[in-house]
Amino acid sequence: MDRLNESALLLHLVDLVLAVSLIELLWLSLRRPTGLANLAPNLAAGLSLTLALRLSLVGAGAAWIVLCLAAAGVSHLLDLLARRRHPDLFTPTQPIGQGRQVP
Repeated sequence: MDRLNESALLLHLVDLVLAVSLIELLWLSLRRPTGLANLAPNLAAGLSLTLALRLSLVGAGAAWIVLCLAAAGVSHLLDLLARRRHPDLFTPTQPIGQGRQVP
């Protein structure tokens, strides 16, 4: 596979990841709007990292990539703080497969 086709394939795969992540965000917002606030920092971190990868693949300027990486870092810190403040919201009471219903 030549370099151009490989780059195009990587770009399409990253676009697919971004699309699936946005669909997941929409699905969660419709299914569990109250629970979305708990997942928002985690999703934002993942989307920011994926967007940074996409921007690097298309040759965007370093400032845009750094901005996405900084947003991912801040989102990750917010996620960690939320998990520390409310560990019960992020920890299942029973493991899946042992009587716990999967939503």
